[in-house]
Amino acid sequence: MPLDGRRVLVMGLGLFGGGVGAVRFLCREGARVTVTDLRPAEALRESLRALETLPVVYRLGGHEAADFRAADLVVANPGVPRSSPFLKVAGKRGIPVTTEICLFAERCKAPVVGITGSSGKTTTTALVGEMMRRKAPRTMVGGNIGGSLLDRLEETTADTHVVLELSSFQLDRLGDQKWSPQTAAITNFAPNHLDIHGSLEAYKRAKRQIIAHQGDGDVEVLNGDDPEVRQWSGNGRRVVFGMQPAPGCDVYLDGCHIRHRIGESEKTICQANALALPGRHNLSNALAACAAALTCGVNEADIAAVLASFKGVPHRLERVAEIRGVTYFNDSIATSPDRTQVALSALPPGVVLIAGGYDKGLAYGALGRQIGRRVSHLVLTGQTADAIAESVPAGSPTRVLRAGSLDDAVSEAARRAAPGGTVLFSPASASYDCFRNFTERGERFRQLVLNKRSCDG
Repeated sequence: MPLDGRRVLVMGLGLFGGGVGAVRFLCREGARVTVTDLRPAEALRESLRALETLPVVYRLGGHEAADFRAADLVVANPGVPRSSPFLKVAGKRGIPVTTEICLFAERCKAPVVGITGSSGKTTTTALVGEMMRRKAPRTMVGGNIGGSLLDRLEETTADTHVVLELSSFQLDRLGDQKWSPQTAAITNFAPNHLDIHGSLEAYKRAKRQIIAHQGDGDVEVLNGDDPEVRQWSGNGRRVVFGMQPAPGCDVYLDGCHIRHRIGESEKTICQANALALPGRHNLSNALAACAAALTCGVNEADIAAVLASFKGVPHRLERVAEIRGVTYFNDSIATSPDRTQVALSALPPGVVLIAGGYDKGLAYGALGRQIGRRVSHLVLTGQTADAIAESVPAGSPTRVLRAGSLDDAVSEAARRAAPGGTVLFSPASASYDCFRNFTERGERFRQLVLNKRSCDG
């Protein structure tokens, strides 16, 4: 659709830059833009500040059906469910609905590496981006990792490369336009976002869009250790990664070395203990990144250099500080129980765990059993506190405590942690009961810990 002069409604400005990028792009294209968001102006202050010079009409604090009826095009935040009554208003009028990532994908002239998964996709995306930049310095990284690449659309050519982190919400809409990236990597699969997708099958269907529309010359990078993902297949060339040198595995851990069989011979990339990132889950992320980068022509030496220097992404098992012999980790990205399980597996037993938050309707049984084995004290807050507490097996040595806020939880955890121990903030829940997003939540935890270090010092 030509955008010049069109009435475009942006539904959900958001806080991570995608909505801002879409509005800027639409204004540059000459569209008449209206932004509508359920949140008030105060909650959107950073995004509004970034757009203050543009001719945009705002409808904040709620949506109006009349705005959807009057639009020529709706650009929806990817987190808006298809069942939204306002999107149904647009649908009845035959008004098309798209997203920021769809606007980019349908206009991008560069080959794209797309990465998804229930966990690990941000770290893997960042790793692949750094590896690709060794080969092609103009490589762009975007998507769900934050920000928008629409501002750099004119830079995309056949000679540049784009690496996109793709959420299930983004992939769901990309499936509407039958788009998949030329190289697609899937880190793993576990139940998540059922409150938005409505069912596990719908969530799975959205994730599988990343390979559903690939062609013969494309590549699908799959986790051979994941019983669900290893069954997936599309039209692309299959490349498998895993923690064992199993038959059919192309990038793998062989003893203490990361090796691969992509190409004419078997080659070593580096020793596994050379990775700067902690935890077995990050070793799996590294294997996924290696597989994607190798299929794009990055050499072993450049891949090894990135693995040895890359120290991670904020809010993902991020080491914040050591105070009086206690190490504090920020894992605010853990918005589901499986993510918290991964974090607990990466740390020694005896952890003091801070968890709880907004309820997405997920099951906590497996996490509760792991807490009973690996957690000395469990400090709970938020809507999911009761569900997590009830998941811990009766008779386990874990002591369960409650806190009224994150501030109180950090103070309680500090009192319970012994020198040489660990405090892990890994909520196993979304942030929306108290914070705008997991980033704001993680920043608050980091601030509380650093303030404690300042006071104790």
